[in-house]
This record gives sequence, structure tokens and C-alpha cells, in this order.
Amino acid sequence: MELMEAVTNRRSIRKFTDYYVTDEEIREMLNAARLAQSWANTQVWEFIVVRDRDLMKKVTETYSRGNSAAKCSMSASVLIVACAKMGVSGTKGGEDKTKFSEWFMFDLGVAVQNLCLRAYELGLGTVVVGLIDHDACMQLLAVPEGYEVVAPIPVGKPVAVETGRPRKSLDECVYLDRFGNSLHL
Repeated sequence: MELMEAVTNRRSIRKFTDYYVTDEEIREMLNAARLAQSWANTQVWEFIVVRDRDLMKKVTETYSRGNSAAKCSMSASVLIVACAKMGVSGTKGGEDKTKFSEWFMFDLGVAVQNLCLRAYELGLGTVVVGLIDHDACMQLLAVPEGYEVVAPIPVGKPVAVETGRPRKSLDECVYLDRFGNSLHL
């Protein structure tokens, strides 16, 4: 599969079959995630693979009320919970070096994108869940101080490929030299 096929066609999947995601498929996805680039090679990501159905239910119960991802999470074969080590990405010597103190989100986002693209290549679907009670999920999964739960990722075989919403055109989001100066590519 070509990279641009995966980039173009991968969508958030919210309906899964009863297919059992294998340990080898999980290893493939996590390996793709761990190979992501990061600030000063800090590699802030940590992942918790949740297979236990009772624990999956409890993780899902930390989702915000009405979160549409709850149903698909319970039909997923596995939840991969993305966590991040705090205080190292975007810093040097304990001092923030960027305007954005949450630089770990960028690093983790790159790793999660790698995971999701590899899942797509394997014929699997994913959705990144962000609307949760992060502190409750941390406690439930025994995540230690200095780390944060960022997003559960349900993984399974898609019931059907969702088409997704249209994306902005390049003319709507790319500028020449200054913000607002149209660049027509």
C-alpha cells in the first residue's frame, strides 16, 4: 500500500466487527508508533494495551457523557491507551523552550498517527478518543505521577469504510510568505 493511499483513505472508525485483533497486529501498530520522531528524541509515549473486557468497560465509563466513541470502544477487540511522560518534550534542563508547554501532544500525535496509519494498512480501523475524564482513566490504569493518559484508541476490523467529511482545499489553508496571502498550487 502506498503512503498517500493510507493518508487519503484512513478515517475514524466507530463500528467494528467481532474480529479479534491479534497480538502480532498490535505489535505492528505499536512498533510503527515507537518509530515516530519526537522533540530531541525524548520519545515521551507510553501505551497501555487493554484486552480485559471488564477493564475496557471501566475505561469506556471514563468517557464524557454522550461520547459516541463509547459504543464502538465496547465493540472493539482492544483499546490502546496513549499516555505521555510529562516535563521532557519541549524542555531543556527542566525549563520550557517553546511557547507551547504541551509539546508532548505534538510528539504523541505523530506516534498515534503512525499507529493509526499502520492499523489502516493492516485492514484495521481506529478512532482517537479525547473526550474523557483523564484523571479517572489514569487512576483506573494505575498511570504513575509524571505521566498523563491522553487518548484511548479502540481498534478493530471496520464494519464498513466510512467516507468522512470533505477536507479543506490547499487554497483554504496554505499561504505564501504571510498569513492570508493566497498561494495557488
